[in-house]
Amino acid sequence: MTAKKIIIEPVTRVEGHGKVTIHLDDKGQVTDAKLHIVEFRGFERFIQGRPFWEVPVTIQRLCGICPVSHHLAAAKAMDLIVGVDKLTPTAEKMRRLMHYGQMFQSHALHFFHLCSPDLLFGFDADVGIRNVVGVAAKYPELAVQGVMMRRYGQEIIKATAGKKIHGTGAIPGGINKNLSIAERDALLKEIDQQMAWSKAALKIAKDYTVDHLELAKAFASFESSHLTLIREDGAMDLYHGNLRAIDKDGNRIFDQVNYQQYADYIAEEVRDYSYMEFPFIRSIGPENGWYRVGPLARVNACDFIDTPLAEAARKEFMAVTGGKPNHLSLGYHWARMIELLHSAEKIQMLLNDPDLQGEDLVLKGERRGEAVGLIEAPRGTLFHHYKVNENDQVTMCNLIVSTTSNNEPMNRAVSSVAKKYLSGVEITEGLLNHVEVAIRAYDPCLSCATHALGRMPLEVSVLDCAGNVLSRKATN
Repeated sequence: MTAKKIIIEPVTRVEGHGKVTIHLDDKGQVTDAKLHIVEFRGFERFIQGRPFWEVPVTIQRLCGICPVSHHLAAAKAMDLIVGVDKLTPTAEKMRRLMHYGQMFQSHALHFFHLCSPDLLFGFDADVGIRNVVGVAAKYPELAVQGVMMRRYGQEIIKATAGKKIHGTGAIPGGINKNLSIAERDALLKEIDQQMAWSKAALKIAKDYTVDHLELAKAFASFESSHLTLIREDGAMDLYHGNLRAIDKDGNRIFDQVNYQQYADYIAEEVRDYSYMEFPFIRSIGPENGWYRVGPLARVNACDFIDTPLAEAARKEFMAVTGGKPNHLSLGYHWARMIELLHSAEKIQMLLNDPDLQGEDLVLKGERRGEAVGLIEAPRGTLFHHYKVNENDQVTMCNLIVSTTSNNEPMNRAVSSVAKKYLSGVEITEGLLNHVEVAIRAYDPCLSCATHALGRMPLEVSVLDCAGNVLSRKATN
């Protein structure tokens, strides 16, 4: 038998384009597996030379699924550029409402549209039904629920940012609109239903994890460090805070670090098989300093969640591992739904806050030349770092996108699953989907949601050592 290489291209039911290569030895055992990001993201160069006040609007074109996250991270950096360290109450709460609307719609989209087919039908179910159309046919109420929850989050974004996608609500030093009474009342009419749906979605994710706990422990599970923003009192805060990193046992590597100094703690490594970099904690080094971000990391690293329903859910989640960090890749789904419920609770609280009708929207102060803006995007901690010259032009931009931080963990997940399920067996589409399931758990935005037009088939080729195609399978 000759050695083989399996290629999965593209990875399906994720945002953006990527591929997986799996190498097998002459006995059919997996020796290596890697996730490749095959598109080049050049926004760090594109933005140079642009006036700083354009940045919050321009930079969000990185992404069509989570543009609000880039919009707000950039706006937070530009606040500091114009000398504003603290926004007015109306500006801060409007931005928070925008952000929780973004978290709500993005988490709903991922859970119901992208990962639910695997959970509801099984990882190796017939590909003809293992998709959102199959979910709509067999579970029509869930399909409608997912669509309506995403729509609600988008309506919140529209009310706070002006548009559902690529809005303009956040500007350097504040916001450009408040929330009208009519907008508030329209959103409040639906919040009870959204709360009920959020509780139900959380139950699905929790029950799946608990009922399949042995699978979850064996499937792409590995110990890691975790990184997140944290409030000064240790609470989860998806909009603002300081940096906290914990190790596999929950011990703090660093805590309450002002993210303006992030570069003293986080570095990035380049590897030749991907356009995406590999961040790591400087004090540990590139080999072992990698970490996870996103819902799993946030729930693991926070001391508590400041909304009652989500806090009760967090305690149930942590009880599975006796209070220690949960390292299950499939645990991302449960943690994500805890955040979905937390976002709904926050939305309800904010909609009832009269500060949203305030008219003090923008501040300004003494100009600065460099600033960092961080936010917890749906997929994890998002870094925006800018330098601006005396002519108000951006001269440097560095972005560490959430999925970039999860690059090494996703590669480890891919390798783990490939070695467990693909070694020494006949390759089937269902087995290959196991690899994609591991990637989907992280809800990656592989190229900041750059989408191709038309249909994209999944093609798997098996090649011998000389590069000759031994077999090829493709799906529409």
